[in-house]
Amino acid sequence: MKKILFAASECVPFIKTGGLADVCGALPKEFDKEEWDVRVVIPNYSCIPEKYRSQFEYVTHFYMSAGTYIQDKYVGVLQYVLDGITYYFIDNQEYFNCIVPYGDIRFDIEKFCFFDKAVLSILKQINFRPDLIHCHDWETGLIPVYLKNEFQADSFYWGIKSVITIHNLKFQGIWDMKTMQGLTGFSADLFTPDKLEFQKDANMLKGGLVYADYITTVSDSYANEIQTEYYGEGLNGLLSARHYDMQGIVNGIDYTVYNPKTDPKIYVNYDAADFRKKKPSNKMKLQEELGLAVDKKKYMIGLISRLTDQKGLDLINYAIDRIVDDYTQFVVIGTGDPQYENMFRHYAWKYGDRVSANICYSDELAHKLYAAADAFLMPSRFEPCGLTQLISFRYGTVPIVRETGGLRDTVKPYNEYENTGDGFSFANYNGDEMLGVINYSKHIYFDRKKQWNQMIDRGMANDYSWNNSRGRYEGLYRYLLGEV
Repeated sequence: MKKILFAASECVPFIKTGGLADVCGALPKEFDKEEWDVRVVIPNYSCIPEKYRSQFEYVTHFYMSAGTYIQDKYVGVLQYVLDGITYYFIDNQEYFNCIVPYGDIRFDIEKFCFFDKAVLSILKQINFRPDLIHCHDWETGLIPVYLKNEFQADSFYWGIKSVITIHNLKFQGIWDMKTMQGLTGFSADLFTPDKLEFQKDANMLKGGLVYADYITTVSDSYANEIQTEYYGEGLNGLLSARHYDMQGIVNGIDYTVYNPKTDPKIYVNYDAADFRKKKPSNKMKLQEELGLAVDKKKYMIGLISRLTDQKGLDLINYAIDRIVDDYTQFVVIGTGDPQYENMFRHYAWKYGDRVSANICYSDELAHKLYAAADAFLMPSRFEPCGLTQLISFRYGTVPIVRETGGLRDTVKPYNEYENTGDGFSFANYNGDEMLGVINYSKHIYFDRKKQWNQMIDRGMANDYSWNNSRGRYEGLYRYLLGEV
């Protein structure tokens, strides 16, 4: 039996702010339990819903110190089994009593320094020695560093492998070296340019990238892009140097959660056989609910996103007056930077019957929009993987994307001469180019409905379930554990 421990800052169904939580929630369930014992450890945030927290079982507790700033701290360990997976929750009120999992970056850095050391420290106490620890993003970046340094003094930890997955390279956990030394207890020789030092500060993600046995990221194109200066966020040199120990594995989505045939959150269930008849009912009901003009012939474009610069919203701002013509509606769900929240509120006020701005995160409304929209817009500046386009395919909604990262790897652009492809894409980060592709998609939608529906057929036939990606992770784990 091969033992794997996932360490992450979030995991569905307990806590979620982004796609990372979906990965840590869905992927462990996919492994064959006869061969793999996959467990997950996350912080015990007080904002985890009570229906789960009330069932957590106390395992043990102890006290732990890291650097001079983290002395004699309580480490509680709770556990909970769900869908056959054992989840561990590291408990400490001082660090994890919160309304949202992240906030002040200096405090976040301290609590994840604490968490990373605690993850390794609990292993003996819970009597679980993983063959491999799979770390996710900067919040767990110090686990490989601790593992290869301080913890090597104990033979229990010898030979434990580590993998780190980059979900978004933009976030790295950077703070000044003196503070980081005080938080971690690392010796000064770890804070050098070939280790944790980064532009005169210390960088938690970089530590993970240097010390992990292997690096993955969430699409092939993103793995190549981050070795370039434009996408590399200052770490492109290191990533290029480690490119033999790195690969992109595209994320999957949970096909039981996102299934228009059984989804309890949408108005009318449908599948690939009857979407032509039933999908429009979802559109009309959503139009009614959101106060838009009710007309199944309108072209509805959806956007579900964090409202940040990364997502290409400045391109939408540039073109939106020309996107929302008399035949087009635009529905947004998301929260983020106030400038973009207010931008969408403004357009919803200006075009009341055409634009709906839902500045919130509502899972129920999101499902309704996937089922109702004709197209989904993702004009991202960069996109490590992207899940929205994969969910769109599932609901017979056509993605319109910029050719970057995972969007380029998963959306095959429509070719009207060969009648191939399952979405629309544009190459340059440019508002006019985006508008041109949106207008082209309208032309196919209104004037070539048969080809449009065939494009939906191909999209709904795609398989982006976790089943595919799991096979690649299994192969990687076997390779690292010396079985290949």
